[in-house]
Amino acid sequence: MSQTRRSFLASSGTALAALGAMPAWPVRRVDYDLIIRGGTLYDGLGNPGVVRDLGILDGEVVEIAARIAGRGREEIVARGRAVAPGFIDIHSHGDGTLTTDPRAESLIRQGITTIIVGQDGDSRDSGTTDGSFAAMLAGIQRVQPSVNVASMVGLGSVHGAVVGDKDRPATAAELATMAAMVKRALDDGACGASSGLEYTPGAFASREELIALCRPLAAQQLPYATHMRNEDDRLLDAVDEAIAVAVGAGCPLQISHLKTQGPRNWGALDTVFARIRAVQKSGLDIAFDRYPYLAYQTGLTNLFPVWSRDGGIDAFLARLGDTAVSARVRQDALDKVALIGGWDNVLVTGVRASADSAVVGQRLGGFASRQGT
Repeated sequence: MSQTRRSFLASSGTALAALGAMPAWPVRRVDYDLIIRGGTLYDGLGNPGVVRDLGILDGEVVEIAARIAGRGREEIVARGRAVAPGFIDIHSHGDGTLTTDPRAESLIRQGITTIIVGQDGDSRDSGTTDGSFAAMLAGIQRVQPSVNVASMVGLGSVHGAVVGDKDRPATAAELATMAAMVKRALDDGACGASSGLEYTPGAFASREELIALCRPLAAQQLPYATHMRNEDDRLLDAVDEAIAVAVGAGCPLQISHLKTQGPRNWGALDTVFARIRAVQKSGLDIAFDRYPYLAYQTGLTNLFPVWSRDGGIDAFLARLGDTAVSARVRQDALDKVALIGGWDNVLVTGVRASADSAVVGQRLGGFASRQGT
C-alpha cells in the first residue's frame, strides 16, 4: 500500500508524541569519577602491596576496598600492575625549567606528582634582602605547572644577598639579618632550608652560621637539607657537621644525594650508614636521599678548590693568571680529576655561551685531545 509524504509525517509525528510520553531510559548510576580495579596497591608507608579497588571522586581517593560495588564514570582494570600515590621527588632542580616547560612531562611520565625545589642552597627568589619568597611561589603558581611544587629557602642565596661572595665570617648584624630572612621565607611558605657547601658562596658559611640560620626551622620541625661540604675524602667529617647543625638548631636533617666519590672512598658508606642509625636511635629525625645513577651532575667550577673561588669569577681568573698561586690551583684540580677517574669521566652537558656549543656532549679528555691541547 502506498503512503504519501504528508501521511508519513503525520503518522510519524503521532508515534514520536507517543514516545515522548514514555518514561526516559534508565541512566547508568555513577558513584565515582574513576575506579581503578584490581591493582596491587602500595600505600607509600612501606607496607606490602595488597590487591584493592580504588574509588576517586572530585580528585580525591574516597574508597579503598577489596571490591567496590559502585560504578565509575571511567574504570581502569589494573590487574598485575602497581597502584601508588604520586611520587615525591625530595630533591629536584625542576624550578629551573618550570616557567618554560610547565607540563613537566619528564616528571609526570615517571609518576612524580610533587617536587621539592630550592635545593643545594639555591632558591629562586629575588636574591636580595628585601626579596619576597611568597612572590617567587606566586610566580610558579601563575604558570600552572602539572606537578605540585614546594620550595626550600636556600641558605647560599641568603648568604650571598647579605655577606656576598667573600670568604669571611658573617658579622652579628649580618647573622641577625639572614636569620630574619629565613624566618620570613618560612612564614611565606618555604618547606625547609637547604645548603650547598661545596658551592660558593654557601661554602663560606661556618658551622655556627648554619646553626643560627636553621634555628627558625625548629618551631615547625621543618628539615635542614644539605649538599654536604665534602663527598669524598672527608665524607665522614661532612656527615658529622650536618648532624651537628641539625642537633644545634633542633631541627630534622635531610642529607641530600648521599654518595661517596672515588673508589678509595667507596668503603666509607657502611660507616656512614652506621652513624646515621646511631643518631636516629638517639632521637634525631634524620634521613637521606640518593639518586639511582652512577654519575653526578654539577658545574665545572666544582673541579676547582673552594679557596680559589673566593671573591667571585674575576678574582678566580686573576688567581689563574698569578704564577704564585696558579700552580696550586692546577694541582688541586688535577687531584680532583684523578679522584673521579680522569678527564674522560667529565662529560659536558651544557654551556652558557653559544660559541662553546661544540663541546656539548663531549668527554673533556677526548675533546681536548682533538683540539691539540
